[in-house]
Amino acid sequence: MRWQGGRGGGGVEDRRGMGPAGVGGVGVGGVVLALIGYFVFGVDPSTTLSVVGGAAPPAQQEGVRGTPADEAGRFVDVVSANVNDVWTVVFRQAGQRYRPPDAVVLYDEATRTGCGTGQSAMGPFYCPADRKVYLDLSFWQELETRYGAGGEAARAYVIAHEIGHHVQNLTGANDQAQKMGAKGAESGSVRLELQADCYAGVWAARAAEVSGGQVSLDPADIEDGLRAAAAVGDDTLQRKAQGRVVPDAFTHGSSEQRMRWFRKGSQSGDADACDTFSAGRL
Repeated sequence: MRWQGGRGGGGVEDRRGMGPAGVGGVGVGGVVLALIGYFVFGVDPSTTLSVVGGAAPPAQQEGVRGTPADEAGRFVDVVSANVNDVWTVVFRQAGQRYRPPDAVVLYDEATRTGCGTGQSAMGPFYCPADRKVYLDLSFWQELETRYGAGGEAARAYVIAHEIGHHVQNLTGANDQAQKMGAKGAESGSVRLELQADCYAGVWAARAAEVSGGQVSLDPADIEDGLRAAAAVGDDTLQRKAQGRVVPDAFTHGSSEQRMRWFRKGSQSGDADACDTFSAGRL
């Protein structure tokens, strides 16, 4: 994947090194619920935390805003900026104005969020309450060793997927999904996640065009993205966790579905092709 020449957007909030002390917010019970939801059912932890955290989220931590100096931090900044540039163009072409996430937050172990206490064990997530993406970079190692999806393109897919959730927050898809249920093969949650996968594919298709070639993915990179999508399919995660597949407990979609919708976005480059809410076949 090519990215080193891409522009940094300065949209990173770096909380690394601040430590988890004093995060509070949802208590041990809330964290346990979020972890169970993530590892067993694949539930977006921001959803769990927003429920158990109550109406008054903890005060926010503040990190260093801008472009990090280290390579891993710059990678997140460049990819995030490019994803936002793509969505700026997509929205403009639709006669609308795109507002990027308020930040992509890098942190270690635990941090405060508008949705409650974020934990690194939850994996990357988007919090609609504060419009921020949260990412502990230790997830990159887990993505490769636990899920078998290594490489920069797989990491970029994760960032693009989470910013895709921000796009859904802007378009109202989040509200639409909540009315359709949180579990099951045809649930609103599955439709939301598959659409975010498709949106990640749209970014992959248009990254080079928008950046003048400074950020680009070749066919091998697309395959890395597909592997990452497949690795976090509900059926794959359920087999590993409990030895069987329970479609009624799906929240993100099967590996085949996640690959297919990512591929649909990457082949079309068209956000309109990502309408999972009216699709006859998920």
